[in-house]
This record gives sequence, structure tokens and C-alpha cells, in this order.
Amino acid sequence: MTEHNEIILAIETSCDETAAAVVQGGTELLSNVVATQMDIHQKFGGVVPEVASRHHIEQMTAVLEQAMDEADVTFDDIDAVAVTQGPGLVGALLVGVNAAKAVAYAHDLPLIGVHHIAGHIYANRLQQPFEFPLLSLVVSGGHTELIYMNEHGDYQLIGETRDDAAGEAYDKVAKALELPYPGGPQIDQLAQSGEDTYQFPRSYLEEGSYDFSFSGLKTAVINKLHQKRQKNEPIDRENVAASFQASVIDVLVNKTYQAALEHNVKQLIVAGGVSANQSLRARLQEKFEGSGIELYIPPLYLCTDNAAMIGAAASIQYHQGDFAGLDLNANPGLMME
Repeated sequence: MTEHNEIILAIETSCDETAAAVVQGGTELLSNVVATQMDIHQKFGGVVPEVASRHHIEQMTAVLEQAMDEADVTFDDIDAVAVTQGPGLVGALLVGVNAAKAVAYAHDLPLIGVHHIAGHIYANRLQQPFEFPLLSLVVSGGHTELIYMNEHGDYQLIGETRDDAAGEAYDKVAKALELPYPGGPQIDQLAQSGEDTYQFPRSYLEEGSYDFSFSGLKTAVINKLHQKRQKNEPIDRENVAASFQASVIDVLVNKTYQAALEHNVKQLIVAGGVSANQSLRARLQEKFEGSGIELYIPPLYLCTDNAAMIGAAASIQYHQGDFAGLDLNANPGLMME
């Protein structure tokens, strides 16, 4: 392969998706296979770590073979193996890490450990080239962060959640509304038919802070539902969903816009599972229109966990010579910086 045309086999098992992909040159997707466990965990109302790990073990070989077949490559064509090292569920991560190590050892290939959030950010590079400086809004079940980048692989955390991540708040409010798991898409769908009648609080924290806090909002929604149930009053789930979502999106969009202007970025890229939220996508497009800042939101299939994004991020590490040894271990609390 030429220097910038490397082919990477990537693996992602940080939560409840068993995924493998083949990515060429960090920007060309040759295959992207995802075996989801959503139906399995739905009856539990959330992801059960032990169950997720067991299903990763059962699916891994078939998912890897399918990714290689769809990309029409053999191990002789592969230049490196990449895998999500963390953060995530430790048992789930271990399945992917050990599979990647086995492939790397068996075929004498370089091994690359990738940060899960770096993967979400680089999912955008499969669609558009990056222009620096840029800002990334990461919104998922476990993360709400603003990350400033001056160059490839340079991650500067300028804002993060102090308590519940946005996706976590969505899931907890959905559970209080007795909606099925996963709660985020359910709330987004309900909110389309509702109005912001409850005017739940917006937590902007102290002036100048780009941190986020959604715990108070979650508590306000749950308390309102509890009061109504105690008084046997009807609950308009559409309006509750719309009011909750309006509060989350107001804070996300306004803080992100302020940070993008202050840091004079050329691009805003959005990453993570919550970036699939239709209302968030619409509000960001409305807010950034005419700002001079390019807005990129990945297509829906690249928003949720997948291995294509891991391959895209790994390409940068490949060219920086950032390889791991066969002592690579899962790190559920892996830091970004």
C-alpha cells in the first residue's frame, strides 16, 4: 500500500454493538458490519454488561469474517488492526481487545488502540475532510463534551458534563415516562407532537463555563411526573418530552455556538449517538446558518457505535506511528487528553 492508502481492520465492542469494519486511507469505507444487541437488552430496560460481553464473544468471529468478505480483502491486504481500547464496559471492551490482539499476533500486523470518543469524532472524516481549528460537540449516553482540535490527534477538552450526560438524562426521563429502551429516540419522536409547556430549567452554570449539567433537569422532570401521579392528574407525555428536549437542546446549542465563536473555529462537527436526534440536528443547522462556521453532522449509520469510526481515527495514529504492544489492555476509564 502507498503511505496514505493503508487498509485498517477495525473492531468496536465498547457497549452492546459487536462491530467490525475495513477502512482505507482513513476516509474510504470498504465495509462496516454491526451486530446489535438492542432487542436482547430491551427487556431489561438497559444494557446488562455480562450479557453484552457474552454476545460479543458469540458474534465476533462472524462479524469479522463478514467485514473482510464485504471489503473483498484478505489478511495479506491488511496493514494494521485497530480496536476500541476504552472507555466503555470493561467486559465488552476485553472481547474486542483480545480479538484484535489475536489477529495482530497471528498475522504479524501492527496493533492500534483507539479512544472511543476519538472514533466518534473521526466518523465525520468518512464524509468530509477536516479543516482546523475545529470544535467537536460529543453527545452520547455516557459523554457530553466540547473538544477543540488544532490538528489531527490533538484533543483539548474545553467543556464536559459535571453529572449526567445528555443521553443518560434522556434514558432516565424515558424510563420515568415508561417508554421502552433505548429512550432517546422515543423521546425525540414524542417531542415532535408536543410543545414546551412546562418550561423546565436550563442549566447554563457559571458565566464563561462550557461545562454541562443535566442532573437538575432530569430531577425536575421526574418530580413533575411524581406530583401528577400523586394527584391522579393526566400526564401529557408529548408535552413532557417536548419540554425536556427543548431544555437539553437549548443548552447544548447555545453553549456550543458560544464556544465555536470564542475559539474562532472553521468547523463544528457533531459526534455520538445523540447526534442522531432530529431536533438537535435541526436546531444546530438553524443556529450555525450564516455564521461562517461549517457544520457537519454524520449520517445516522455513523452516529451510533460502529467500527468504521474506529478505523478512521486509527488512520491518524497509524501515520503518527502510535502503535500498541500485545500487552494492550481494555481501559474502561481511558482519558481523552
